[in-house]
Amino acid sequence: MRSVNKVILVGNLTRDPELKQTASGQSIVTFGLATNREWVTGDQEKKSLAEYHNLAAWGPLAEICDKYLKKGKLVYIEGYLKTRSWENPEGIKIFKTEIVATDMIMLDKRPNDNEGPANFDDYSETQMPPSSQPENDNVFDRAA
Repeated sequence: MRSVNKVILVGNLTRDPELKQTASGQSIVTFGLATNREWVTGDQEKKSLAEYHNLAAWGPLAEICDKYLKKGKLVYIEGYLKTRSWENPEGIKIFKTEIVATDMIMLDKRPNDNEGPANFDDYSETQMPPSSQPENDNVFDRAA
């Protein structure tokens, strides 16, 4: 039987990306994303709820995110869920689930451009090539 671990989000960055390098020199960027869910109650009252997500991107995609993304930007993200664990100083095991981005599309319009999404000539592909995938997803903790 096959399984699927795929995440698709459209939301706004909650903080600027933070670029780091692993001990082996691989780039990793971390950032936050907010998504909103809206619905109407039985009383026809409109409600909304924000959800906050922690993301990481690796390799060339990390460098593109660091260069072009800023807090507040609207982006489309594809990726997968990754849960990591560690022990805190008190010996308690801590778990954290994050989204590892494998594709990113900027959806914000350029200033003075009412025609559509941003179109940057500096890159043509944001999807992570297989060689840029982390060799061991547990290197989150080793990024300096």
